Amino acid sequence: MDFLQPYLVFLIPITVGIITQIIKFILYSIKHGWSVEYAFTHGHMPSAHTALVISLLVTMGYYEGVYSAAFALSAVLSFLVIDDAARIRMYLGDQGRYLNMLVDQLKGEIDESKFPRLKERVGHRVSEVVGGALVGFFLTLILIYLFA
Repeated sequence: MDFLQPYLVFLIPITVGIITQIIKFILYSIKHGWSVEYAFTHGHMPSAHTALVISLLVTMGYYEGVYSAAFALSAVLSFLVIDDAARIRMYLGDQGRYLNMLVDQLKGEIDESKFPRLKERVGHRVSEVVGGALVGFFLTLILIYLFA
């Protein structure tokens, strides 16, 4: 397993991201029925983006040290991705909801085929981000332990 050691800072976060997306697919399918399209759904529990960047942060902290430049960059990247998942994409969903309401109010006055229904659920709720962070943290610890 020593040949994998240099690649673990890349492989562990990618693996955690994939596993988290699979968990999301299973939970979403249980709630809404099975469909292959659900494997690529945005939003919902847990946040795969958050799990991936938290995994990257923990992995860098473990292998490179918490005083390294790689850890600092991982911390900044984590903040940006989590902020995007929880706040910025929620604003995008709000805009979609408001535009859909406007199109609904203008029925009959406009050509509806030119205005497709926009997604109203693009971002994550805070609980989904926290869930993704916890999944990312603990899965990373498990994988680091398994590869140690």
